[in-house]
Amino acid sequence: MSKYFIFIPNLLSIIRIVLVYPILYNIFLGNFIISIIYFVIASVTDALDGFLARKMDWQTQLGKILDPVADKLLLSGTIFILWLNDYIPFYIFIIFISRDIAILIGAAIKMTLIESATPLPNILGKFTTILQIVYIAFIYLKEIMNFEFSLTSLDVFIVFITVLSLIVYSADWFKDIKNYHKNE
Repeated sequence: MSKYFIFIPNLLSIIRIVLVYPILYNIFLGNFIISIIYFVIASVTDALDGFLARKMDWQTQLGKILDPVADKLLLSGTIFILWLNDYIPFYIFIIFISRDIAILIGAAIKMTLIESATPLPNILGKFTTILQIVYIAFIYLKEIMNFEFSLTSLDVFIVFITVLSLIVYSADWFKDIKNYHKNE
C-alpha cells in the first residue's frame, strides 16, 4: 500500500523548485520576512523528502536527480541574488558557484569514465551544504533584525570548508577513476 505514495518525495522536490522563484524575487525586493517563510518551507520539504525516501523506501531514479537539482537551484539562486543585491561579497558568490559547477562537471566525468550511478554526497559535502544554509540564515537574520555585525569570520570559515569540500570530492573522483582503470 505504501508504494502508492512513492511519488511524494518527488512532489516535495518539485515544490522546492517552484519555491525558488518567490524566494529569490522577495530577496531582490528586500522582503526578507516573506522570503524566509518560503525558504523555511523549502527547507522543510528538503528534509521531509529525504526522510520519506529513505525511511519509507520511496527512492526513485527521478528523485535521485530532482533532489540535488532542487538543492542547487535553491542555494545557487539564493547566493546569486544575495550577491547581486550586495548582501554578500563577490568572492563568496564565485567560490560557492565554482564549487557547484566543479562538482557537476566532476560527477559527469566520473559517471562517463567509469559508467557509474549518480554519485552520492560525502559527509563533508553535506556539512558544506548545511553551513551554506546557516550562512544564508545569518544574512536573513541580519537583514530582518537590522543587526550591524560583520560576517567576515563566517566568510573565511565557509570559504575554507567549501574549498576543502571540493578538494575531498576531487580526490575521491580521482581515486575512483584510478581504481576503475587499475581493475580493468
